[in-house]
Amino acid sequence: MPRTPTLEDVATRAGVSTATVSRCLNMPEKVVEATRQRVMEAVEALGYAPNFSARALVAKRTLTIGAVIPTMENAIFAEGIQAFQDILQAAGYTLLIASSGYDPATEAEAIRTLVARGADGLLLIGFDRDPALYSFLDKQGIPAVVAWAYDAAGPLVSVGFDSRAAMHHLACHAIGLGHRHIGMISARQSGNDRARARVEGVTEAMRDAGLGAPVLEETDYGIEEGAAAFSRLLDRDPALTLVMCGNDVLAAGATRQAEQHGLSVPRDISLTGFDDLELARLVTPALTTVRVPHRAMGEAAARTILAALAGETPSARLLPTDIKLRESLGPPRA
Repeated sequence: MPRTPTLEDVATRAGVSTATVSRCLNMPEKVVEATRQRVMEAVEALGYAPNFSARALVAKRTLTIGAVIPTMENAIFAEGIQAFQDILQAAGYTLLIASSGYDPATEAEAIRTLVARGADGLLLIGFDRDPALYSFLDKQGIPAVVAWAYDAAGPLVSVGFDSRAAMHHLACHAIGLGHRHIGMISARQSGNDRARARVEGVTEAMRDAGLGAPVLEETDYGIEEGAAAFSRLLDRDPALTLVMCGNDVLAAGATRQAEQHGLSVPRDISLTGFDDLELARLVTPALTTVRVPHRAMGEAAARTILAALAGETPSARLLPTDIKLRESLGPPRA
């Protein structure tokens, strides 16, 4: 097995001191260009990689941020996480991502593992988790931010949006069009405060209008799951004129299934989504949905973590959502 090149090997090849090599790698702006180029050529030729653990020990930081997201299969996290990483990368940090599969035990293990591996900060999705984890993070002194949810009084600073208010607004608009028989397809609410808030928003709007509660189907994430849940709703209440979905992927599945039932959207039944993914504009008819500021949220969450690492005390930040009215929502047939 070939010997791993060392800092001393680079210094010898470049004809400089080990201190100069270290400055080239950590503070290149403080080294004259000719020397820096010679050192970097030696680094490239030898295949040298700095000892990350040693550097972290000296700096007392690993320059890594951990993120634990519910799933990597859900497109709603992609744009926000990319924006989060872009800001961190520009500040010299590396992002490590773990997926919990919506399982609380898996999330807890991922959080503890990232902390054990020296993550300087964490991004978490939503607030639903064992309070012991918040106590653990507090004792470890690890700054963490919650995204995709907002609570100014929450156990961690949050950068997100109000799912309940957003869905309430959309439901009120639909009720104003004349819809009275409303169903809802939701992601599973257990351990998912975002899904629960969206159901609460629709329920509140309907009760305020004297309509009771929506006919509700919970399901796993996916187009096929959304299609199957749509069929179950119609079996339970064939008089439905509107089905509101907790995300655009479920709504896309419901849209496809409506055609299988011989229903025209929105002439026979209206459909709405949540998130405003690209998918919402590609399905036919295009989905009326709630637009979430994914990129702005990811960028703000990254800046919040960086501010905390700099010793500041960042505040929770509520980002706006808005309704995107498209062809899938219309008034019910008379």
